[in-house]
Amino acid sequence: MYFVYDIGGTFIKFALMENNGVIKMKDKFPTTAKSAEELVAQMIEKFLPYKDSVKGIAVSCPGVVDTEKGVIYQGGSLLFMHEKNLAEMLARECHVPVIIQNDAKSAALAELWLGVAKEADSAVILTLGSGVGGGIIMNGKLQSGYHLMAGEVSFIQTDFNTKKMRGNFFGRSGSAVELIRRIATKKNLIDKKDGEQVFELITQGDEEANTIFNDYIYELAIQILNIQYLIDPEIIAIGGGISAQPIVVKRLNEVVSEIKAANPFHSAKPSIITCRFQNDANLYGALYNFFLQYK
Repeated sequence: MYFVYDIGGTFIKFALMENNGVIKMKDKFPTTAKSAEELVAQMIEKFLPYKDSVKGIAVSCPGVVDTEKGVIYQGGSLLFMHEKNLAEMLARECHVPVIIQNDAKSAALAELWLGVAKEADSAVILTLGSGVGGGIIMNGKLQSGYHLMAGEVSFIQTDFNTKKMRGNFFGRSGSAVELIRRIATKKNLIDKKDGEQVFELITQGDEEANTIFNDYIYELAIQILNIQYLIDPEIIAIGGGISAQPIVVKRLNEVVSEIKAANPFHSAKPSIITCRFQNDANLYGALYNFFLQYK
């Protein structure tokens, strides 16, 4: 058995998993820690009841991750994890091997192991959440990059103001959380995070909701075309919570066709599909990363 964590900005999921990916137990707790030490203490508390049956610990976490050293940089939404060796901190107390990986790259590894990228020679996995996570697979292997930042598509700029020397980032324009917040605000919904209610409005043809949704899809489609030109993957798979809504990938494919029809210079042919894994992708990917890294 292996103990697997998926550290998120709102919740930390944890699971007891077999080496074939079967989840034997799964739960979560709120992300309330204010320091690395507090976070590790909370994680250890969940691990201890299962310690006698666990061979190793796999972790998916935000930030730029040096998976060989176990160090996190930047930390994403958990900035207190910057330059912390999470693998070492956990291993010291749990007495089993610990391997960590970036959350978006974990999602890509899940698709490479048991999902839609299993038979693909090359793929890009885009996870639409509070930002946009990315994972690049080439020649059947996850790419990390020289500075460990391959696939960090949230930092792609969508425009740039030369006078102010700054611009907007894809992580914001491609954020599913921001899309939902904008529509919920426009429609005066009480819960600004209620994705299900927002997508009910979209699928029912609400004009205001669809105007915002279509703008979002067009921006996403443009970046998908850019990625296709840059990497030319066999597939581009869309993950994250909203990928469960069929209209997302359906509209993406329609809009890419519209853009190409309007501009004859476009020759890219992205194959846009839905990821197999959604909410549990990072758990599966973290475990697969453990098998790849731990010798």
